[in-house]
Amino acid sequence: MTEVKATNIVWHEGHVARKQREDLLEQKGALIWLTGLPSSGKSTIAFTTEHALIERGRMAYVLDGDNIRHGLNKNLGFSAEDRAENIRRIGEVGKLFTDAGIITLSSFVSPYRTDRDSVRELMENKNFIEVFINTPLDVCEERDPKGLYKKARTGEIPNFTGISDPYEPPENPELVIHTVDSSPQEAALQIISLLETRGNI
Repeated sequence: MTEVKATNIVWHEGHVARKQREDLLEQKGALIWLTGLPSSGKSTIAFTTEHALIERGRMAYVLDGDNIRHGLNKNLGFSAEDRAENIRRIGEVGKLFTDAGIITLSSFVSPYRTDRDSVRELMENKNFIEVFINTPLDVCEERDPKGLYKKARTGEIPNFTGISDPYEPPENPELVIHTVDSSPQEAALQIISLLETRGNI
């Protein structure tokens, strides 16, 4: 559990309610959490969905695992403890974005169910949409655009999900996307259809 070091602080209520922001944007904020093995297609699908939503006049933003580690989380490694903190921080950022009425796409391997479930609890469930990018390990390894699987197989990269570290797939995700059968564009349409069904857009 994250140690609380901040003391003598009080929550300051603003003068603008979430509904006012959502009414302004004509949408309801949500955190769409894309999880799956490395090279499963999470980032490609997230950015494709973001682009499609923007083209439809919707406010959307991607929080991408690698991109976030260039800044906010650059002090974290890939141990189980650091992964948990990585996800905790993104959960908090996602909560802020969702409160702002933004449709937020979070693209993180996030291999442990307990970490993803903690974000769901933080988001009060209805604002959290878990999307399992279900791509078989052999397909991910064949794609390997960054050459990470090859390095993991030779021991150059420790704690690599799917090789030396486990991946725990979601048990009850809101959506499962099989990338072997779906293009990024088709996957984006599945996500957008779910958002329409849920009344976010």
